[in-house]
Amino acid sequence: MASTAAYGNNGAFLIPGPDHGKLLQVIISDGAGWEHVSVATKSRVPTWDEMCFIKALFWTDEECVIQYHPPRSRYVNNHPYVLHLWKPIGAALPMPPEALVGIKQLGRLPI
Repeated sequence: MASTAAYGNNGAFLIPGPDHGKLLQVIISDGAGWEHVSVATKSRVPTWDEMCFIKALFWTDEECVIQYHPPRSRYVNNHPYVLHLWKPIGAALPMPPEALVGIKQLGRLPI
């Protein structure tokens, strides 16, 4: 969307999603000590698969990024169908032990 190298790691893009049909509106930035990617669609919140797809475009498989759920008093909602991914620059995000999430050896359970 008309960004050039002069913008650095900042820009706005229309990216075909993992289903190759739906365009994702993506804005990236790296200011104030944070790498940030916002992902939006025109009519619904992005899916888990779409967020994983975008995460893989902008970070490596071994980098941890986070989607915050802030206190309600700190909500900012400029678009009804946008989600954000965040990563602090130069700092590792804490992660819970895998055992608190589930049993890795079980793999994915059927629903």
